[in-house]
Amino acid sequence: MLLKKWNHFRSGLHTTFILFLILSWIPNNDERIRIAAEMENSLQRELLDKWYPQSMDTLYGGFITTFAHDFTSTGPQDKMIVSQARHTWTNAKASKLYPTVRYYKTAAQHGFRFLKDFMWDKDHGGFYTLVNRQGTVIMNDSIKTAYGNAFGIYALSAYYSASGDTSALNLAKESFQWLEKGSHDSQRRGYYQHLNRAGLPVKRQNSVSSTSDLGYKDQNSSIHLLEAFTELYSVWPDPLVRTRLQEMLELIRDTITSQKGYLVLFFEPDWKPVSFIDSSETTILQHRNLDHVSFGHDVETAFLMLEASHALGIQNDTKTLTIAKRMVDHALQNGWDHKTGGFYDEGYYFKNKTGISIIKETKNWWAQAEGLNTLLLMADLFPKDRMQYFQKFKLLWQYAQTYLIDHEYGDWYEGGLDKQPEKKKALKGHIWKATYHQYRALANCIQQLRKPETIH
Repeated sequence: MLLKKWNHFRSGLHTTFILFLILSWIPNNDERIRIAAEMENSLQRELLDKWYPQSMDTLYGGFITTFAHDFTSTGPQDKMIVSQARHTWTNAKASKLYPTVRYYKTAAQHGFRFLKDFMWDKDHGGFYTLVNRQGTVIMNDSIKTAYGNAFGIYALSAYYSASGDTSALNLAKESFQWLEKGSHDSQRRGYYQHLNRAGLPVKRQNSVSSTSDLGYKDQNSSIHLLEAFTELYSVWPDPLVRTRLQEMLELIRDTITSQKGYLVLFFEPDWKPVSFIDSSETTILQHRNLDHVSFGHDVETAFLMLEASHALGIQNDTKTLTIAKRMVDHALQNGWDHKTGGFYDEGYYFKNKTGISIIKETKNWWAQAEGLNTLLLMADLFPKDRMQYFQKFKLLWQYAQTYLIDHEYGDWYEGGLDKQPEKKKALKGHIWKATYHQYRALANCIQQLRKPETIH
């Protein structure tokens, strides 16, 4: 009898110990709330407060984009559609997240007016790529892009959602129809990236350098068109927008994403991949801008596909879930720094080498921001793998706080200081670095961490 009771007690101890080990790894309410508070403090004090309202260009409209490491403005302040749209989008979103801070709505309206009055081509339609600070078009950069116009749609849709200004929605509709007329490939799907002023595709000529992407279709414009159409569909549920949104989701998921789980970067117009894998290693590295594994884009796209699927209302979309998970797992297995944390910038599958080679071990800021957003989402979507995703999420947040976020002057360094210590004195903002990646990542994570249904 005593032996039977002891065995029963010992079994209970064993079960309790195992349960303790499991619970010690599962994120609890307090931990999630603590991280959310850290992120919100960083979002408000170290990002938004540093950029706004000081980046509003009260002389010429739009946003000043170029700042030194200590947030003193510098340079000629040319204005690109991408960064102007991203600043407008960020302020529109912030005005809804923090409605008591009045200048976010003012800044979003300020950005919208510049997009409408100076960056939109009133003669031919579409957004110009680049203007000077005063808003005069820089004609030597007159090629328009689907990528740039996607961000125009993205910003206009978000601003309409925040303000109810129908003129913003009307311009978003016009932008979509402009892309539909010239950029959309009705036979082979997708969109041409490079467009002339009238919005017609620029064809690739034999004289074009082999390192140029001119005339190719690409993953980057495709994923941001997906993102833009997701935002547009939320405010304008037009049947054609839905059709194009679903088309882009399926194209990215089933064609642009490889079987291994990474995005192919560039394609011929018929969606034949641009690849240099059969060339020498020297040639491959010379063309790395066209052909490599971009871990940051992979984790970003996993989120964007799931966001699009949700917007479309697709029930039990196991195919998109499976491929999104495969993309994240591939990036973690092949492009993750297991010691310090963070996603490396570039990898490549050389034919004569086993596995993948890291060909650029720097860690740019936007990939880490997108990684935070996606890793947390994966942790909450896949309970069986919650431990590994949430532990990576926590390590990446620690990495960001240690090597990326400037706690003295604000915002994020362009690259992690563990790999690029010189970035501590580099430009804090420029036409390719605004607030959009950091804002979206932190805002999404804060809201996800505080959802009662995700607390375990």
